[in-house]
Amino acid sequence: MKRLAPFAAVLGLATVLPCAALAWGSAGHRMIGEAAMRALPPELPAFLHTPQAALDVGELSREPDRSKRAGRERDSDLDPGHFLDLSDDGTVLGGPKPSALPPTRADYETALRAVGQDSWKAGYLPYSIVMSWQKLSLDFAYWRVLTAAEANPAWAAHRDWFAADRRRREVQILEGIGQLSHYVGDGSQPLHVTVHFNGWGDFPNPQGFTNAKIHAPFEGDLVRNSVAPAAVAAHMAPPRSCGCSIEQRTAELLTATARQVVPLYELEKAGGLAPGDPRGPALATQQLAVGASELRDFVSEAWRASGSRMVGWKPIPVADVLAGKTDPYPALYGVD
Repeated sequence: MKRLAPFAAVLGLATVLPCAALAWGSAGHRMIGEAAMRALPPELPAFLHTPQAALDVGELSREPDRSKRAGRERDSDLDPGHFLDLSDDGTVLGGPKPSALPPTRADYETALRAVGQDSWKAGYLPYSIVMSWQKLSLDFAYWRVLTAAEANPAWAAHRDWFAADRRRREVQILEGIGQLSHYVGDGSQPLHVTVHFNGWGDFPNPQGFTNAKIHAPFEGDLVRNSVAPAAVAAHMAPPRSCGCSIEQRTAELLTATARQVVPLYELEKAGGLAPGDPRGPALATQQLAVGASELRDFVSEAWRASGSRMVGWKPIPVADVLAGKTDPYPALYGVD
């Protein structure tokens, strides 16, 4: 049975529960961001390997939640970007599966409307992840160009501008990693990728799973009180490059997380989410570590992809600047 009015339910939650109810709580998002930053491979720029950078990303990871309630127009448009309502058959409310999502949000909306749904009801978390990754990759491309230009004596006339713009770009990169961290983290929380997002709901329920509101207690109080950042870091997977598109990797993450929905409800039924029971914290630690591992790899892939991008207007190849062939100042400063 399809959920008939999920958006109303989500809006109701947003008005009566704290921000943590619609994502990992502050503690969980902070753990994901900090753990991922401390595990970045050495090939990434040095400014990302400082202790302060890890702390900054940990705090910035929470910003998509902290910016909620900015206003009706903004909230109604952006809040559905934190979740994806997958039905028990693995589709998005009877529409496409994560592995076959349309390439744009407009096409996604069309596919959902064909089955009587829309992206405000179904959520659009995979697009939030992909769009954040794309922007981060472009920011890295600009950083590569600015760093090379700053160091090239042939372009010394604009060195001060290159240096200042590089520093501005470093701020943007940290903010971008924070945003990506948030959405990748949402994608590792089982209750963010299911129609059973806060109790089993009005669906066939032969196993008698709870209809209690378990979302906020699982990701908020349980994590804050029972999960240690060191345990999350210790459970991270080794770095992995899937050799695939970012869209495919995103779909794999969300599909794998969705497989934890039934085990989570089984755990609740068995008392595993009760205070003092170690099984709930173990599951939360596992999924937070998934978020941190994926974030580390998403950031790494964004860096690697940035070397083959174009920047500025009129666009110039990053590789040409790094090779000293093209002074990037006109394209970066703007020729209108």
